[in-house]
Amino acid sequence: MLRKRSLLLAGHATSLALEPEFWAVLEEMAAAQGLSLAGLVARIDEERGMSLLASACRVRALGWTRAHDKTTG
Repeated sequence: MLRKRSLLLAGHATSLALEPEFWAVLEEMAAAQGLSLAGLVARIDEERGMSLLASACRVRALGWTRAHDKTTG
């Protein structure tokens, strides 16, 4: 089931719906980078190109998880 969150991106209110597992990874990523969740999503938004924001967040979370798994065993 998707969980929707409201965020302020580039001065505009928006909502983003992701599965709870992706939100959990994004929260870990944000904490590891010293960012708020909104700050991390804003960074992903700036770098996503033509991808949909939800897709870009999922891909970034997957990549971070894979990289983290390789470094921890």
